[in-house]
Amino acid sequence: MTEARARKRVVILGGYGVFGGKLAEALLGKTRFDVIVAGRSLASATSFCERHGGCPARLDRTLSSFAEDLALLSPHITVDAAGPFQAYGDSPYAVAEAALQAGSHYLDLSDDAAFASGLCVFDRAFKDRSLVALSGVSSVPALSSAAVETLRKDLGRIDTIETIILPGNRAPRGLSVIRAILSQAGQPVDEFRGGRHVTVPGWSGLERRTLWTDGNSRLSPRWSSTIGAPDTALFPKRYGALSVRFRAGLELGLLHIGLWCLSWPVRLGLSTTLEPLAGVIRHAAGWFENFGSDRGGMEVRIGGLDHTGRPFVRIWTLTAGAGDGPHIPAVPGAILCSLIDEDRISPGARPCVGEFDLREVEEATGHLEVETASRSDETPTVFQKALAQNFYELPAQVRELHTVLDLRHWSGKARVSRGKSTFGDLICRMVGFPEAGEDTPVAVTIEQKGEAEIWKRTFGGRKFRSVLSPSGAPGSGRVSERFGPLSFSIDLRVSDGKLHFPVSRGTLLGIPIPDWLLPISETTEQVQKDTFSFDVKVSMRGIGLLVRYQGWLRPDHIPGETREDAPASADLPGS
Repeated sequence: MTEARARKRVVILGGYGVFGGKLAEALLGKTRFDVIVAGRSLASATSFCERHGGCPARLDRTLSSFAEDLALLSPHITVDAAGPFQAYGDSPYAVAEAALQAGSHYLDLSDDAAFASGLCVFDRAFKDRSLVALSGVSSVPALSSAAVETLRKDLGRIDTIETIILPGNRAPRGLSVIRAILSQAGQPVDEFRGGRHVTVPGWSGLERRTLWTDGNSRLSPRWSSTIGAPDTALFPKRYGALSVRFRAGLELGLLHIGLWCLSWPVRLGLSTTLEPLAGVIRHAAGWFENFGSDRGGMEVRIGGLDHTGRPFVRIWTLTAGAGDGPHIPAVPGAILCSLIDEDRISPGARPCVGEFDLREVEEATGHLEVETASRSDETPTVFQKALAQNFYELPAQVRELHTVLDLRHWSGKARVSRGKSTFGDLICRMVGFPEAGEDTPVAVTIEQKGEAEIWKRTFGGRKFRSVLSPSGAPGSGRVSERFGPLSFSIDLRVSDGKLHFPVSRGTLLGIPIPDWLLPISETTEQVQKDTFSFDVKVSMRGIGLLVRYQGWLRPDHIPGETREDAPASADLPGS
């Protein structure tokens, strides 16, 4: 009896579901916990406990008696593993409030950004009672932030954070999980790109991804798409990253592409949501349950600069086999129940970000067929590759503009001059060079795409675009800049603290341009009055000046700054 009284009671709402059940199994393996498996169906709870242990209970959060029913169970920790949390309606935090009234700690497995962030309104109330309340105790943001906390050590700054989750097709699919996915498909979801919150359609941005590990558990390439996650709302403030992205995918390409297709009526406004199809889609997905594998994985990668200013990408990967993938979202809950029991978590209500580290994850997954790996790679940008060590002879502000690890925005002013030639004016219009003007507003956006950079320049409302990429051996100084059908080789040179951009050759639709038709580039970048400055002068033999624009730029956002209310942007419409 003494041992039984010493055990801490954990009530898991949705404890017989996919992830709640895995959490219950994990806690039942710890002798310190008395696990109550609760939910709307007492029969389902009883069936679960007959197989795995624990005590069944009926709890329905929608009933007016819910708080009293929970209090009668005398929980030490209350875990909401039911969801989908974004569909909780007018009383989204009924479970948290009931736990507070019962004098219980509170955890939930929400993967909804607004829900996880909103829990903060109860911070003072939980602190006053020395209780812990954490939202997002799941793969995101709990596990993804644990990876970021470990990976960011010894980095001077973080520019980008990306998380991707790719479950195996044979993993069990709970109805609440399918409803959560469908509730986002085609709907606007949040990303944080270049220091700005942007919206893209959920389940957009098709991309094939392969997860890397040290051993043999590397997953085959799988499709992935953008979906919403708490990370995009929480990590910019926590880590000062300029870009935070989240992707997920289905193992079978047919199912993933099928859901991508189904998202289009929502995107086009022909349907409000796919959520009512959850039951049908769950049934249809069951037809394919014998295909694919039971292997799934998760990857967190961060990009940033070390203390010498060199860019690195650091990657942490977790892969799970033998059907152990569904255990992973429950791992943070098992860790935190133990940490709360040991009084190692500070009181208060907040999203679960940075509450534990990867060492505790490895310990909690030691009994599973789980493999983790980390690596760090130097990732020089276009200009760093081209200039090699000469790049670090440039002033800091020039280096900063050419150190883009995802997306950056700059703003400034320029004075624009145009030549007098009619033919030269036609060339300027074809390329998209700016019109003449004094004190012209300038905006520059640089986006990294693989080994290339896409430059979008706006001068007084007039836009033109180019793509820069390395075109020579590392350290050769050579880059290629493409303006539509025109492409030019530029032999970069550093001298007197300036970066020079002479054009050495060009092509039109792949056909070499004769030297006498090549533009003459007298372009430099330097620092004046501690500000990045540019002087772009382009001429042609026999024509004279085409265009010259001189001005300055400053970054809209500085990596490492924390911004609670970053401005919205319409630059990224999604795909």
